[in-house]
Amino acid sequence: MPSLLQTAKSQPVRSMSRILVGFPAGGNTDFVARLLANELKSYSSTVIVENRSGASGRLALDGLKSSAADGLTVTLSPAAMIVLFPHIYKNLKYDALADFVPVTLVCSFPYLLAVGPMVPGHVTTLADFIVWCRANPKLASFGTVMGTPMHFTGFMLSQLASLKILQVPYQGMAPAVQNLLGGQIAAAVLPIDIPLPQIQSGMLRALATTGPHRSPFLPDVPTIKEAGYPSLEFIDWFGVFVPSKTPAETVSKLNDAIREALKKEEIKATFARISYEIAAGSGSDFARLIKSDIERWGPIVKASGYRPED
Repeated sequence: MPSLLQTAKSQPVRSMSRILVGFPAGGNTDFVARLLANELKSYSSTVIVENRSGASGRLALDGLKSSAADGLTVTLSPAAMIVLFPHIYKNLKYDALADFVPVTLVCSFPYLLAVGPMVPGHVTTLADFIVWCRANPKLASFGTVMGTPMHFTGFMLSQLASLKILQVPYQGMAPAVQNLLGGQIAAAVLPIDIPLPQIQSGMLRALATTGPHRSPFLPDVPTIKEAGYPSLEFIDWFGVFVPSKTPAETVSKLNDAIREALKKEEIKATFARISYEIAAGSGSDFARLIKSDIERWGPIVKASGYRPED
């Protein structure tokens, strides 16, 4: 028979919890947050997703900073808001390291470099694409969402390969894919799940993926390291954060609940369908990754000269 202490520990927090998401309903961040919300009954009897879209995702983190540090308000955030934005925005309202406690990674996913029908069919490798860009400087173009890992990965490729590639800005990834398919741009760096159907059908070609190992969804496509550019290796991620003064015991309980939720077959299968890999771990491991990513992106953002209007 379990002790009263064991029983108490197994009971969920009997209050409504919120997962703040900085993007509209229907997007990938929102989708992952709702998957989690449905599986966190061991932590809180009711978990809702609250969309605070705007300011490129910053509003959710602004809201988290001002929330009570009681473990009932959390944020699911992509990497960019935490590791890129401190280098991009002069007037950022939060300190990514001081204002939040990283609870756990949830999932990770690489990007891929894809080319469309503008680029001739004989271009099947990254080396081929670089040769083609040099021979066709007026056509060398790259669709991107500015201020994102896609943008800076494209910038790094142009620098490392000594290329002049026109960066064509988009508000979202879907319009970039449409123009890639239509032959208005030559290439784009995108999360795998976005162009995967078109790549599988042969309408687009994947030249390399940015992860440390080949994607199980595209096993014939080499990694960026295999293609000769190891410094372009990058994995994007979604992670959970709470306000900085949240008690360690509460953070630990939330970490345990999320890691248990991510073991469920339904979540594993759903992530597999969208080309995401489960990446849950300890808060300390997550904190080390954040520090490493912040240090990595700082010099790259500075070299790019990119500075948006706040």
